[in-house]
Amino acid sequence: MKGKLKPVTMSEILWWVRQVILVLLGLFFLIFGIHLLIAAYKLKDPASFIMTFFASNFIILISATLLIGFVYRMVKSYGSIKGNDIEK
Repeated sequence: MKGKLKPVTMSEILWWVRQVILVLLGLFFLIFGIHLLIAAYKLKDPASFIMTFFASNFIILISATLLIGFVYRMVKSYGSIKGNDIEK
């Protein structure tokens, strides 16, 4: 039956809270990586610049990948709740 809602369980609420927290952590590390990248260009020592530059890019890459994964999982779950299953 369309239009009939099932009751929401506590585990589903906690799943959504956990996903929101993970998205916020991903955003925090993405912003941190961008600030670190900007700070790398202000360094005078070439060795410190190279190490900071690659570290910041690594942080940005990992946090952006995780952020995309968390958001995708949330969108897929929301779509299945609404009845619009998002498959490959």
